[in-house]
Amino acid sequence: MDEKLKELEKQYNKVPIPKELDFVVEHALQQGKKKRKKRAPQWLLGSAAAAMLFTAGLNVSPAMARTLSEIPVVGSVVKVLTWTEYEVAEDTYDANIKVPSIENLENQKLANTLNEKYRAEGKALYDNFIAEVGDLKANGGGHLGVDSGYDIKTDNDQILSIGRYIVNTVGSSSTVMHYDTIDKQNEILITLPMLFKDDSYIKTISENIIEQMRKQAASDSDKVFWVKGGGIPDQELFEEFKTINAEQQFYISDKGKLVISFDKYEVAPGYMGIVEFEIPTDVLKNNLVSMQYIH
Repeated sequence: MDEKLKELEKQYNKVPIPKELDFVVEHALQQGKKKRKKRAPQWLLGSAAAAMLFTAGLNVSPAMARTLSEIPVVGSVVKVLTWTEYEVAEDTYDANIKVPSIENLENQKLANTLNEKYRAEGKALYDNFIAEVGDLKANGGGHLGVDSGYDIKTDNDQILSIGRYIVNTVGSSSTVMHYDTIDKQNEILITLPMLFKDDSYIKTISENIIEQMRKQAASDSDKVFWVKGGGIPDQELFEEFKTINAEQQFYISDKGKLVISFDKYEVAPGYMGIVEFEIPTDVLKNNLVSMQYIH
């Protein structure tokens, strides 16, 4: 087994290291720490460099992914891979669109449904970009960029939460997040409404978020939100935040906490970027259907 790992490491030392290397290394190390608590084999935990190369290699070589599936533990750790990547690199036009693929859910029908959605979204995003570039070129040129990818927010025995982001750049930039949270044990996709007894959760969560906004703004002058008492004079409020949507973007953290997410500009100035709020479980307990997911 050691010889096989050494051979893989030697082979992929020749792979060009992506710009996202720091993120890859950090993610690999974090995953290694989690697995140590579960008594993962020492041959895996003792090679952070190999883990880094494996993670980077998955997005470079299909053969690498196939080889990894033959190695115990490593194959079971990987939940989401990059299925394909669309790239455009011109002087004033830049696109990088990574499309995720869920590879090892037992519920293959659910995995296929999500993967088809991801692939359709990625292709549509690329096609729209190419069409917009064509229009710009036909009208004298311009600047256009799009960056899209994914981030695994939670991956434990019960929950897999995938965040997919789209950053559009035309002069300034906008960022949009979409999340899918999967119950791996019961093999279902979790929606926000299904967590609660009725729609009273909308008011409960909204009131808590407004309270958090005001407290954060009061303690940190760099934080500003579109609410009264949120760091901006009331008469200058851009668009006052009052309530979340019934299907507001969310994910469930590794600690079983509900996290509500807002896109850039949605509830705060652009420099605040994506804004998230963890909702205390004590606030939600009377609204929850059960404590199975949120605890």
